[in-house]
Amino acid sequence: MNTQEWDIPGRPGMAAGGSGQALALELVRVTEAAAIAAGEWVGFGDGNSGEAAAHVMRELLGSVRMRGVVVAGADGKGATPVLFAGDDVGSGDGPACDVAITAGDGALSPVKDVPYSLSAIAVAERGALFDPSPGASMEKLAVGPECVDVVDIRRPVAENLRAVAKAKDIRVSDVVVAVLNRPYHRDLVHEIRDAGARIHLLEGGEVSGAIAVARPESPVDILLGAGGAAEGVIAAAALTCSGGALQARLQEGKVLHTEDLVGGENILFCATGLTGSELLRGVQHHSGRVFTQSLVMSSKPETVRMVRSERPHVARREQEGRRTA
Repeated sequence: MNTQEWDIPGRPGMAAGGSGQALALELVRVTEAAAIAAGEWVGFGDGNSGEAAAHVMRELLGSVRMRGVVVAGADGKGATPVLFAGDDVGSGDGPACDVAITAGDGALSPVKDVPYSLSAIAVAERGALFDPSPGASMEKLAVGPECVDVVDIRRPVAENLRAVAKAKDIRVSDVVVAVLNRPYHRDLVHEIRDAGARIHLLEGGEVSGAIAVARPESPVDILLGAGGAAEGVIAAAALTCSGGALQARLQEGKVLHTEDLVGGENILFCATGLTGSELLRGVQHHSGRVFTQSLVMSSKPETVRMVRSERPHVARREQEGRRTA
């Protein structure tokens, strides 16, 4: 896999050659702006971060050269009325695309600012992304390239953990399992610990945790647990670009594999860190400048790029406050 780093100072018109790279740069500017908008609310104990990110993402996607349809997005239940499944996004010209979006995976709690939160977009050819029911959930198992062929979500947890340990040539006691820190995962956490493995609790988003299993610098070996179906589609797109795999079991018991969730040959995934994690640094402000770190991945060619950006700080939070006052 080819890993690159781009430094982008926030000026337009810097897209590298090739339509895929040009679209990737357009999309990463959208996730950057969404993360920055949400970041304006970090530290204030306010639950407006996801709403701010969604509005910015909707606004900027209108200028992206594509004919996109949101396949996986908000479910419309108490959510901001933007970026719902079925919405058209993009400028109306360019390639026809399926789009999966999370404006603030692991959106900030009104009580505390949780790590592992990000804004992300996955894009593939029209008809390539699995279309989940709005608000649907699924049980997930995500692993990196070394373990794609050795795990099965239908097997007992302990058996999968032993298989991961053998594939990675480590002890079960060295296997690190990412699990969303939710009350409904209490029994799963006990099962993992009884098997002798380590727990890495995710306070924020499961998309970050799923991506982490395929990143060599990450401590996470496998992700287990239940979460949103839309987030599962987004995570599957990212893992397709990085050689990993995601298995999912729907509420009716049907098992889906990575290729069932994401088809096609040309897949792009972009994510920008909102609050920091081992995967991505969160939005940072220094001396009137705002700094972001993003992950940009493509399936053809299979490439991972880390993008560092900086731009002047614009206090959108103050603008939003004036508009709603």
